[in-house]
Amino acid sequence: MSEEISLTPIGREQIHKLETALLISTILSPEVIEELKNPAERLTWVDSLAVAAAALAREKAKMTITQIAEDIGRSEATIRNHLTGKTKAGQLIRQTYERFLREGVKIEIPSTKELEELKRKLEEEKKKIEILENTLKDVKESLKQLMEKLEKV
Repeated sequence: MSEEISLTPIGREQIHKLETALLISTILSPEVIEELKNPAERLTWVDSLAVAAAALAREKAKMTITQIAEDIGRSEATIRNHLTGKTKAGQLIRQTYERFLREGVKIEIPSTKELEELKRKLEEEKKKIEILENTLKDVKESLKQLMEKLEKV
């Protein structure tokens, strides 16, 4: 993101920017992308991540749990569970925040070119594996034939 995002937001606009950055960056992580492949849980996951991101952004703005719960329309228990890491979504959002602290706010979206290159390399590796498996199969067959000849001698 080209604009500056405060990790200790002041005011609604900064809270929303941090919340959005946390949510997008977490959703784009490989672990979450895997989870989102399950259509039955997809909406639940996105909703839970959104609530966790909203809660953490507001906590960093020094809002109380009661204020956070009222602001985003969830129970205090739900907010507390996300903020203390009792939920997977809360843990993932916190990890993203900690990464932002270490590395700065960077949201990396894999480019189509990078994805195509990775797919090409994956196909090359699959072909190599197939060749090796066929070679191994041939060697096993040759060994079997040799063993049979030796047994006859």
